[in-house]
Amino acid sequence: MQELQSTSKEITLRVGRNIAGPAPAISVVIPAYNTAEYICETLESVFAQTFSGYEIIVVNDGSPDTQQLERMLDKHLDDIIYIKQSNAGAGVARNTAIEHARGEIIAFLDGDDVWFPDFLASQHQFLETNGYDMVYCDAELFGVPFAGGKTFMNTSPSKGPAEFNRLLDLRCNVITSGTIARKPVIAAAGMFEAERVQAEDFHLWLRMAQSGAKIGYQRKPLLKYRVRLDSLSGDSVSRMVRAIEAFKRVRRTIELNEEQQEIVNRRISGFEADLAVEHGKSFLLDGNFQAAVDAFLKANRHRKSLKLTAISILARIAPRTLVKFYRSRRPVEIAFVPNSENQPD
Repeated sequence: MQELQSTSKEITLRVGRNIAGPAPAISVVIPAYNTAEYICETLESVFAQTFSGYEIIVVNDGSPDTQQLERMLDKHLDDIIYIKQSNAGAGVARNTAIEHARGEIIAFLDGDDVWFPDFLASQHQFLETNGYDMVYCDAELFGVPFAGGKTFMNTSPSKGPAEFNRLLDLRCNVITSGTIARKPVIAAAGMFEAERVQAEDFHLWLRMAQSGAKIGYQRKPLLKYRVRLDSLSGDSVSRMVRAIEAFKRVRRTIELNEEQQEIVNRRISGFEADLAVEHGKSFLLDGNFQAAVDAFLKANRHRKSLKLTAISILARIAPRTLVKFYRSRRPVEIAFVPNSENQPD
């Protein structure tokens, strides 16, 4: 096994002894951060691929579980490229892997997701047959009981061609672990953002589409996308804040025409409505009923609906009944307003 110190970045690079020979067609990029307990299952799903022309690059992004992660990786080190760097975020970790990738096609896989055995073969054929620059697919959800039988696209659907405006308006939603793309096209679009930001993958897909990349969606599920409790709606407020910031960043950093600016403004308004609803729910459970009323009214100003109007009235005249309804209908979480407003992944 070869170990080198990079001179351009503070990273440690270890190239497994079995990583040799001609450059592969595909480089599989796996950023790892707090995924030690899942990483072996993820890697085994890559080793089980029916497509053989690939290499695997795992980037440890300064993970706090490094000791456990490296124990899990130990038996695989001969078969992967392992890079360790100080924590800089998933986007920078993926950039590091892309910079060291020998393949002309990059396949993205998060360190807790699992590919089906035909993922690479199917996506590669779909990419090449149709002349796409990037393709993505659907995914089965797993990891928590209520995910069974659902797919990613059940809640974040993709409809129509994956062009810039549809991506921007969240009518086409890309799951990163289901995506492969041509390396030169990624580089031409500027790679992932170097700053520590949210939705850095969404931002890159937009820039690729804006630069003319041809993006395709293969409708069948080709992987399992892990739903983790630590990323669910217990942190609903933070999720909405991140979505709002992602769209504000798009508005600041990507040149938009008038129609696209309207899409962004509408999406921000929608997320601000969702955020106000989340605040209202929190105030309601805390017994701060006037603040709950104010929050629901604010949400209704952003997104007019009879349901929000009814909730605002109930919060004012019968708040304890509303609390009882809230607790009985969905003990874990209840969405007073169905969230048709998807979020950038």
